[in-house]
Amino acid sequence: MHILRSTEQQADPADDIQRLRATVEALEREVARVVVGQQLVVRGVTIALLAGGHVLLEGLPGLGKTLLVRTIARALHLQYSRIQFTPDLMPADILGTNVLLETQHNPGSRAFQFQPGPIFANLVLADEINRATPRTQSALLEAMQEQAVSLGTTSHPLPQPFFVLATQNPIELEGTYPLPEAELDRFFFKLNVGFPSRAELSQIVDRTTGPRTDPPAPITDGAGVLELQETAREIPVASHVSDYAVRLVLGSHPDLPEATDTARRNVRFGASPRAAQAMILAAKIHAVLAGRLNVAFDDVRRVALPALRHRLILNYEAEAKGMTADRVVAELLAAVPEKA
Repeated sequence: MHILRSTEQQADPADDIQRLRATVEALEREVARVVVGQQLVVRGVTIALLAGGHVLLEGLPGLGKTLLVRTIARALHLQYSRIQFTPDLMPADILGTNVLLETQHNPGSRAFQFQPGPIFANLVLADEINRATPRTQSALLEAMQEQAVSLGTTSHPLPQPFFVLATQNPIELEGTYPLPEAELDRFFFKLNVGFPSRAELSQIVDRTTGPRTDPPAPITDGAGVLELQETAREIPVASHVSDYAVRLVLGSHPDLPEATDTARRNVRFGASPRAAQAMILAAKIHAVLAGRLNVAFDDVRRVALPALRHRLILNYEAEAKGMTADRVVAELLAAVPEKA
């Protein structure tokens, strides 16, 4: 089942919106055939992909994070690559390197040729990203932001579309390294993958110990994903709704006049401008998937937690008393009024 727009058809905004909804519904159906539960996580990943953003998935081992990413890659017919992060992984193992090879046109002579690494794919799974050292983690920075890799003086563009879906174990586990703040900020969403319920766990056991199920059917392809991303960006948003997202970000900075009480008490560094961008883009898509073309304050609130939780740096006092970023975001949403 391919939901693509013919190049001969006249672009119609209403048709584009309907195509976006239909594609998401079909994608989530195919994912549900393979992945049990985790509807909020699946919807969060879907929103981020439509916005052209990267996702950080945090959860204990064995909760289906890798399976989810692999299933989405197959359903979207994207070139898929998996990088297993380990303490001895080097940046060149991810990005690629220049190798001295014999030239084809002049036998006997040699020249350096670029050999691309596994980062050159549409959908890259950075598995257990916090198992690698910060130096290796930071190798993803340019790729995630600029959609390109620079080696020496040469820049190599990455295939489009390009997504990084990274998984990480909770940082309290042994042998993990916290991600640098600059890299965390490049992730559109951070989604927490929870443990399944009793019914879901029973269903997982039945699926994984019974007959093998068919792989997910392709819903669209890379060109279709790029079309949907353009459709999502064209969704209008009212200025007062956009201003609400801006005030949420300003309210998270303890040293600004707009700071909320919870930010002054608990936050060392507030969210970056990318947080406001993420909330607005995600709110547009959330509204459309809910059947509306008008973006409401509630759409911003619904996407604020995954857009903000990894961008807030708590201070020592907050960490000492067991305060979490999720709780700070909840207090921030309660403190910032919808209208200034």
